[in-house]
Amino acid sequence: MYYSSETALFGIYLIAITAEAMSGALAAGRRNMDIFGVAVIAFVTALGGGTIRDLILGRFPIGWTQHPEYVYLVISAGLLTTVIASFMHNLKRLFLVLDSMGLVAFSLIGSNVALGMGYPTIVIIMSGMITGICGGILRDVLCNQVPVVFRRELYASVSLAVCGLFLGLHALGVDTDLNTAVSFAAGLTLRLLAIWGGWRLPIFSYQHRWE
Repeated sequence: MYYSSETALFGIYLIAITAEAMSGALAAGRRNMDIFGVAVIAFVTALGGGTIRDLILGRFPIGWTQHPEYVYLVISAGLLTTVIASFMHNLKRLFLVLDSMGLVAFSLIGSNVALGMGYPTIVIIMSGMITGICGGILRDVLCNQVPVVFRRELYASVSLAVCGLFLGLHALGVDTDLNTAVSFAAGLTLRLLAIWGGWRLPIFSYQHRWE
């Protein structure tokens, strides 16, 4: 179901890459980057996770190279963000929902790609998580900050849960479309509840000084 107009996640995928491109542009703006920097960060954030996944799985040609319209979409979304950024604080809640949709959709797409290639369970889960979170990690690293996935509400954990649920339902023989719908709804609900409730994993803090 990867990047096909016949799939249940195609529309969500387009929304996801657009939202992630906008989040990348905002991150670049907080670091006072020029327009080229904004475009690069937007591209990396939106399409970086899928690119890394394809390289790791040996899946060639890489998805976006066969669909240049996706490149135009994410770069346009990033540049548009520079124009409307001053109004986006009013859209914060909507943007969080779109970002959450992107996380869940990317996780499902990544899992399905590895599943279709016949990889074992752990690789399928890692494929989904790589697709879901690596774009954001690249964004934060390039913007010289600790990645959000390691320090705020449940994020990578949501990706892991979505991948696990998707595989579990697949093992039970649940229809793919129904599986996708249930996994997407459950993952989105979990992510939004984590944002609302401020749910976090336990934090490890080590302050010992070596003598």
